Amino acid sequence: MPISLRKITQQVMIGDIKVGGGAPIVVQSMTNTDTADVAATVQQIIELANAGSELVRITVNTEEAAQAVAEIRNQLDKKGFNTPIIGDFHFNGHKLLEKYPDCAQALAKFRINPGNVGRGKSRDPQFQQMIEFACLYNKPVRIGVNGGSLDQAVLTRLLDENRKLATPLPLAAVTREAIILSALESAAKAEELGLGKDKILLSCKISNVQELINIYEELSRRCTYALHLGLTEAGMGSKGMVSSAAALSVLMQQGIGDTIRISLTPEPGASRTQEVIVAQEILQTMGFRAFTPMVISCPGCGRTTSDYFQKLAMDIQSYLRDQMPVWRTQYPGVESMEIAVMGCVVNGPGESKNANIGISLPGTGESPVAPVFEDGEKTVTLKGDRIAEEFQEIVERYIKAHYAP
Repeated sequence: MPISLRKITQQVMIGDIKVGGGAPIVVQSMTNTDTADVAATVQQIIELANAGSELVRITVNTEEAAQAVAEIRNQLDKKGFNTPIIGDFHFNGHKLLEKYPDCAQALAKFRINPGNVGRGKSRDPQFQQMIEFACLYNKPVRIGVNGGSLDQAVLTRLLDENRKLATPLPLAAVTREAIILSALESAAKAEELGLGKDKILLSCKISNVQELINIYEELSRRCTYALHLGLTEAGMGSKGMVSSAAALSVLMQQGIGDTIRISLTPEPGASRTQEVIVAQEILQTMGFRAFTPMVISCPGCGRTTSDYFQKLAMDIQSYLRDQMPVWRTQYPGVESMEIAVMGCVVNGPGESKNANIGISLPGTGESPVAPVFEDGEKTVTLKGDRIAEEFQEIVERYIKAHYAP
């Protein structure tokens, strides 16, 4: 869908990043380090930023974490990383922001969950304190409703009203409405307290794909606040990637969403950057944004009994992504480039001609040569033991020739 058909929401500035108002959809991620560990948190934010995360959220749950935030911001600035960091507050955010003004100042945005900002009579005063701090420090706020920590007062009120109906609605429908109302009523309260609409983002996250789609469709219909998309717990591996792609793609295709986060459960010891890569690839494959040159490669079949083309495609893709932190500034536009690595003569030459640069490797029983195409024209035929190395050199020369300022 053309980006011009996106729903235009209220624009919010998070640091130097424009969110909403027709700006490109922004990629967000979150650290999983102990925020009080300054060195580890700074290192992970840098890794996420280098992978392409434009906003990074950190947990601020203890006094030690709140004390560390200003130094985290300071070290990032010294290292040349101006990536906005967002404070994720639950339960005690009002106390931490009051006690540690340096923390409030260093953060680019506060995230508040109306389901646990306070309980009972303490909820409204604590929510009010959080909003007052946002006004004081001129910070935007994401009011983030989670299905797993839904404001029970809102749900109870709607259930009571539902019981009085001649034909009560199913529990799932009442819960959906409670999630949406929790966000909208909290946003309205924030505006009453003096926070401008240009300082408010909303999210309503749950784990069920179809329910998430239903909720955001209705939320988008009923407000013009900037919206943050994501499944609250997407899961691990392919399940998390598929669930996120299925839900977010449907919404973005309808013009809904201004920021996205892919909440993958990382495999033990795996890099946190995987969630950034998945978010970028969803946006890029849908044609909304470009982040890194795309590698087109075939799945292989009985004509490609060797795994040579698979290794070459993997190596080229890894090489391109590793270079992007530097290429992003050196070679503007390189992120829109397409490279084809094909395994045999059936589709190899055709796909290679359609890409900016492509190679058609020999399949089983084919002549041991690999023609290379640049912008649709065959420029060289590679053979021998150095095909992979020579093709990477050709890719490098192409990039320098076509994307250098």
